[in-house]
Amino acid sequence: MRPSAAPVDRLTPLETAWGMPYGRQLGVAPLPRTPPPAGDGTRSPLRAAFEAAVLPALRRPPCLVSFSGGRDSSVVLAVATSLARRAGLADPVPFTHRFPAVPDADETSWQELVVGALGLREWQRPQWSDEMDVLGPVARAVLLRDGVLPPFNGHLHEPVLAAARGGSVLTGIGGDELFAPVRRYPVVRVAARRAPLRARRVPSLLFTAAAPGRVRALRTRRHLPVAFGWLRPDAERRLRAELARDRASEPLRWDASARTWVWPGRILQVAARAKERMATAHDVRVVSPFSAAPVLTAAAATWGWAGPRGRGPELARHFGDLLPAQLFARETKAGFDGAFWAGPGARFARRWRGGGVDTGLVDPDALRAEWLSPLPDLHSLTLLQQAWLAEEGAPTR
Repeated sequence: MRPSAAPVDRLTPLETAWGMPYGRQLGVAPLPRTPPPAGDGTRSPLRAAFEAAVLPALRRPPCLVSFSGGRDSSVVLAVATSLARRAGLADPVPFTHRFPAVPDADETSWQELVVGALGLREWQRPQWSDEMDVLGPVARAVLLRDGVLPPFNGHLHEPVLAAARGGSVLTGIGGDELFAPVRRYPVVRVAARRAPLRARRVPSLLFTAAAPGRVRALRTRRHLPVAFGWLRPDAERRLRAELARDRASEPLRWDASARTWVWPGRILQVAARAKERMATAHDVRVVSPFSAAPVLTAAAATWGWAGPRGRGPELARHFGDLLPAQLFARETKAGFDGAFWAGPGARFARRWRGGGVDTGLVDPDALRAEWLSPLPDLHSLTLLQQAWLAEEGAPTR
């Protein structure tokens, strides 16, 4: 798929209608195939690259860590704490959002386990009611200052950035991309002897491994979950076709995918640039080590063509000395949907006058019906922010 010439911190009209970026970003070159940095006998090359990505943030205090208690943010906090103490720098400060009215978002026990194990004394834990709603006061402030930035819940980092003014913020962004298998992973699992070869699956495996990209795109197109009611039929067909071409262009090898498909991907690049745009207002340096180029390069060299053997096992392998073992084995994950749909967004949806959306791509009546449902599809909420900005805010800069 040809790289997109769209601005690197903005969504295209069709991406806005779908709520996510896709494809590859023009001007972002694939990462070179280079040997990973050498470890020192106690740290793996991947761990060494991760620490090198974290160190500049520690050298620009105050250094806050956006910490949810999940595995990715826990690893970032643990690495930053260990590295700071070895280098004689100030401890990083975890910053955790608390949503007492959203039970699914409660990660208190995991958070306390990690902070206790690390022996950190300072921990910022603001509590919110509806302030983090998709159109709550924090989101509206970001919309008025920066315009519509992906993802729709990116304003969650605004209080962290404000608290770190003049310093730095570490995030766990990029973990999902780093640990994602290639979409043809069943072929890789069989080839790497991570799964048995069953005779009935041979034709399917051969097709996914060897079929030309155009043929795979046609097959993929039929099964993509993009049947959103607010998209007009022509827009849905175009989106389905573009997504299928993009997914069919992903290399079969995991290491090649990480360097040439994940790194230049708009889903990674757009979110990173959007965070940097937000951080500029607070004179903050944002560092997301999981999506840092040297870390992806080291991961490609470490995990090779077959890729990682799962998030938990790989995190335990490279960072297991820093955190309690049960953290890496956990299978639960917090849910924050209730925090993002807590009142203000729904109230605007009820009074929405139909403006601010591209009616060539979007059916306003169907979109309104989606927003008035008990919990709208999250893919539609970028359009909600765009509509609010057009009707009640200020023009996007």
